[in-house]
Amino acid sequence: MTVDLHYASLCDVAVRIASGNLDSVGVTGHLVARIERLEPHLHAFTEVTAERAQQEARAADVARDRGEELGPLHGVPIAIKDLCMMRGTATTGGHSFRKNLIDESNATVVQRLQASGAIILGKLATTEGAMAGYHPDFEIPRNPWATDRWPGVSSSGPGVATAAGLCFGSLGTDTGGSIRYPSSANGIVGLKPTWGRVSRSGVLDLAPTLDHVGPMARTVRDAARMLSVISGYDDDDPTTLRSADVDFEAALDQGVAGLRIGWDEKYAGRAAPHVFKAVRSVVEELSDAGTEIVEVAVPTVDETVAWRTIASAEAAVVHQETFPSRASDYGENFRGLLTKAHKITDVERADAYLARERAVKRMMPVFEHIDLLVCPTVAAETFRYESNDAYGGLDEARGTSCGIPLEWYEASECFTKIWNYNGYPTLCLPCGSSDDGMPLSVQFAGPPLSEGILCRAGHVFEQATKWHMKHPEVEGEGESNAR
Repeated sequence: MTVDLHYASLCDVAVRIASGNLDSVGVTGHLVARIERLEPHLHAFTEVTAERAQQEARAADVARDRGEELGPLHGVPIAIKDLCMMRGTATTGGHSFRKNLIDESNATVVQRLQASGAIILGKLATTEGAMAGYHPDFEIPRNPWATDRWPGVSSSGPGVATAAGLCFGSLGTDTGGSIRYPSSANGIVGLKPTWGRVSRSGVLDLAPTLDHVGPMARTVRDAARMLSVISGYDDDDPTTLRSADVDFEAALDQGVAGLRIGWDEKYAGRAAPHVFKAVRSVVEELSDAGTEIVEVAVPTVDETVAWRTIASAEAAVVHQETFPSRASDYGENFRGLLTKAHKITDVERADAYLARERAVKRMMPVFEHIDLLVCPTVAAETFRYESNDAYGGLDEARGTSCGIPLEWYEASECFTKIWNYNGYPTLCLPCGSSDDGMPLSVQFAGPPLSEGILCRAGHVFEQATKWHMKHPEVEGEGESNAR
């Protein structure tokens, strides 16, 4: 199958650049031109560093031609969520008052990407404060599958840009689903690592005990390679784990024969019937590949209401220098969240953390006899919404918050928040299409530091089904396809 250059896999482009079959200058120029053409329709970027990226691409080609040692992402254009500091750019975090604050240093993950040879195209849009709503001074990203569909929450820019072929991979963050919601909505791969696997130094916080940084890509192999680059202990982040470095991509070749796959039909059945059917087909595919399917009982996690208390309370600490002193500079939703956070009592805060601990402890036995759990990423495919509603907050009359139907959100959070509570790694990837052509997504969850196993299972399913080869017809595309 011939693949358009912008939809080629990150790993394939890296190999072709290293061999001289492609030049980083040409690849970067192609994506810069595509961004210029599609960005007016998609609003995926808050800042495009085109000139800087092209300079780095020229230097990458020179280094290759000199025979210098090349990193695993050498010359490959990617982009990063607008929470990650990068010297010489503004990291806004979706806040209007940060637009003119220029970074003087790099986040650790940015340092590691650059050391691997990656070319960073710019900053990708996020909701304000990485919560659910946008500040009115920012454009709202549009889902490339259909611009009237929800693009996901705070990592919406990374989800849109990666799905639309504006970069070969991106960095997102996940506090309650913000890698997984946009990945499922945009039909891409999202990898939320074990909490502490990836440094958060230089990445703006939402809620530090819940925040994860991870890759978003179009294939499992691409996500695995990116995770290998950005993971590892960091002196600047004492919460990082002192685990051995892992080549997650190399683990893909081990296959899945003998792995024990956990499956709870009742738990998965909390999703819409067509989502359940698509996820069940993943289990069947993995069974055919040699895994052992083990029936498990996933406990009911009804403590997820505590998530908002925890996230709000920690966000209030993060923003204490600017809130409430600059309350009027915040958008409606995030201002409301911080206002309520300042009213949380010590007892309510303690009760929320205890609820989280109970949920974590109840989930632990599920993994005693399995290597990973298969379940839906979300309860249903992305929905139609009015994007301007994302500038607002709770609308009780319409049953929405920031344009998100509360019914959809409440049905989906049983699949997302527990993995932020306990910090377990998850991998989500496309597994089908709805009747109207929207992507469906499956989620693999595993015990701490099991990312290699999750990637092995995801890669086997991906190679057997090819859902990752399905791409949106992007509004405004209208160009000749370069290969």
